[in-house]
Amino acid sequence: MREWWRDAVIYQIYPRSYQDDSGDGVGDLPGITRRLDHVAALGVDCIWLSPIFMSPQKDMGYDVSDYTDIDPLFGTLEDFDALIARAHDLGLKVITDQVLSHTSDQHPWFKASRKSRDNAKADWYVWADPLPDGSPPTNWHSHFGGPAWEFDPQRGQYYLHNFLASQPDLNFHNPDVVDAILDTCKFWLDRGLDGFRLDTVNYYFHDQKLRSNPPAQAKPQVMATDLYGMQDNIYNKTRPENLGFLERLRSLTDQYDDIMMVGEVGEMGRRSIEIMGEYTAGKDRLHMAYSFAMLGPDFSVDHFRGCIEGFQKGAPDGHPKWSFSNHDVPRHVTRWADHAVSEDAIARLACAMLMSFEGTVGIYQGEELGQTETELTYEELTDPPALRYWPAVKGRDGCRTPMAWEKDAPNAGFSTGTPWLPVKPPQAARAVDTQGDDSVMAFYREVIALRKSEPALTTGKTAFVDLGEPVLAFHRIAKDQTLTCVFNLSKDTQNLTVEGGASFVGPHAAALNGDTLALPGNGFAYLAGVTGLSRDQ
Repeated sequence: MREWWRDAVIYQIYPRSYQDDSGDGVGDLPGITRRLDHVAALGVDCIWLSPIFMSPQKDMGYDVSDYTDIDPLFGTLEDFDALIARAHDLGLKVITDQVLSHTSDQHPWFKASRKSRDNAKADWYVWADPLPDGSPPTNWHSHFGGPAWEFDPQRGQYYLHNFLASQPDLNFHNPDVVDAILDTCKFWLDRGLDGFRLDTVNYYFHDQKLRSNPPAQAKPQVMATDLYGMQDNIYNKTRPENLGFLERLRSLTDQYDDIMMVGEVGEMGRRSIEIMGEYTAGKDRLHMAYSFAMLGPDFSVDHFRGCIEGFQKGAPDGHPKWSFSNHDVPRHVTRWADHAVSEDAIARLACAMLMSFEGTVGIYQGEELGQTETELTYEELTDPPALRYWPAVKGRDGCRTPMAWEKDAPNAGFSTGTPWLPVKPPQAARAVDTQGDDSVMAFYREVIALRKSEPALTTGKTAFVDLGEPVLAFHRIAKDQTLTCVFNLSKDTQNLTVEGGASFVGPHAAALNGDTLALPGNGFAYLAGVTGLSRDQ
């Protein structure tokens, strides 16, 4: 039997920003539970919850201080159980964000580890002596600025942190750490969870020899908060030992029915596609992986085709997950605005493309509304990199502002209190209650239903058609059906010649006149009966 996750649509919920039922301005689990009917009505298969565990919230929950309890900000374990039960009643699977590579510095493990060099947890984190001149042990960078090492005077050593200094990295070379982490994962599986989204899945292990990274071979990409691009990051992440841990984790999940793991590969470009393939190869690693490959500014035929074909070649037996937006990047309607005829047009085109991709796909809350990035002032920010490097870095708050439910209600229906991030008029204007029969939300429902009803879009293999920029075209080929998918990534009309008596399947933004298919700017179509396809030059 085909596993549920292989052609699933996963809906990401950012709990802080979905629905606040307590009135404190922060979203919570009861609020999510109340809004699950909206999610189920979209036709998706699964929800992914960003971190909800105990945390000082220095990095919005990605700094865990207790892996087996719910942060009171979001509710209780009983609220979690109620959410799981309601989701399952609606036919929705539930996965949570597991942040395993690092903890909060407030975690009891780290508090014990930093006390001395010889206590029971002394080796549970990555500690190293200073170099003779007092400088850090390696040249590795932190993603949030500065070195990836913080000196701790209590131990007289540096500890490793790939992100904030308050997010020390666990030492996965210690088998006791691995066992403890697996125990925390088992806790949630025993509670009825359907799987995990594994944060920074290629960061678990570091080079034990503590070798410094060489300079980047390609042209370096330098950002105010992130100097990673100036190095080839071969010693601080994506170490070969990662695969062994993934196999241990897969062995655990295989003890349960219908569990799925999707890993976030923290890498950009074609290298990320290679890692996705390696981490999903065979049947004893991740079920699937996704990267930031489609979460950047690139919007071209060459880019999308290169991502998909790169995965096909690198992992013919692996499984990808594709997304255009999440809680870490600007929303794609805004990110790709230079290619858009209008916000609604690019929102529909993106949905039509994503739902035609082979593998599993993910959408981020608000995508179904055609939601745009929120413009914030410095005084409104909460994201650590933005607070440190403003105005060069705007941070991630712009994609994390609250879900808009009711256009004219206070805070667009998100909260009766003051929300942790503001809901501004451009976002409120796209509230759920404004989404009628011809809206972006209605389009999402229609295309998700189409994806589920057409064998070619669920199980079909992908074969690209060479039409050149700006028309992305491919066949999805199943045993009993072939659909041809075409997308105009430009603002200008593109005319194609179609052979074989083609007909539209499902929604489209195109005109078919005889053997001529006219794609307006941001136009698209799914076609049956195509035997030949060419582009009029």
